Amino acid sequence: IGPQHFTEFLQPVIKKNFGKWVYHEIIEPGVLLHVAESGDEVYTVRCGTARLMSITLIREICDIADKFCGGYLRFTTRNNLEFMVETREEALELKKFLNDQKFDGGSYKFPVGGTGAGVSNIVHTQGWVHCHTPATDASGTVKVTMDAVFDQFTDMKLPAPVRIAMACCLNMCGAVHCSDIAILGIHRKPPMIDHEYLDNLCEIPLAVASCPTGAIRPSKAEIDGKQVKTVAIKEERCMFCGNCYT
Repeated sequence: IGPQHFTEFLQPVIKKNFGKWVYHEIIEPGVLLHVAESGDEVYTVRCGTARLMSITLIREICDIADKFCGGYLRFTTRNNLEFMVETREEALELKKFLNDQKFDGGSYKFPVGGTGAGVSNIVHTQGWVHCHTPATDASGTVKVTMDAVFDQFTDMKLPAPVRIAMACCLNMCGAVHCSDIAILGIHRKPPMIDHEYLDNLCEIPLAVASCPTGAIRPSKAEIDGKQVKTVAIKEERCMFCGNCYT
């Protein structure tokens, strides 16, 4: 019962040398080498991917892992995709293969990079695809930003590593608070209240409790001569997070 232990999914050399690594180094942009106490080596080829992707693309990624890596791959916390092989020659062959894969429009499917003194992939929130609170969507902003810094993703010529994050609202599940460059969507107005329907559509105690600044309180309003339960907003305390309408 429950999920399988993570060690069952580790690449064999990584599993054999788990916790016994001596050092790692970046061979070239997008290619890393890890060396274990035993002398075993693992080469990792890192490439950028979208956080939100189709089943077709996921299957293509799995086919690449089956062809080059014995079926093993992993995703980093910044939505980078990593394939692991055991020789430098295999790593360079895989890097060339990945850079040759392109969409019909000519853009890279799996651009190799995101290591060292460069820009890693953007970590971002879900935006309109899934979340209820966004002030803006994520995908378009992330795409145009990565287009602008693409050369810094594929090389390592910056003074230091750079991390960019994009959050669609002030709740910031996109980790913008711990990145070098933050892009943040912000609601600009307090919520509008439809007093006539609010009590039928919303659990008022939950709406009140959801506000992190205590800007919402229970209230009553008169609609067509009838009193209805509703809420009132203290606008000067509202931080425009959007929690109250989720």
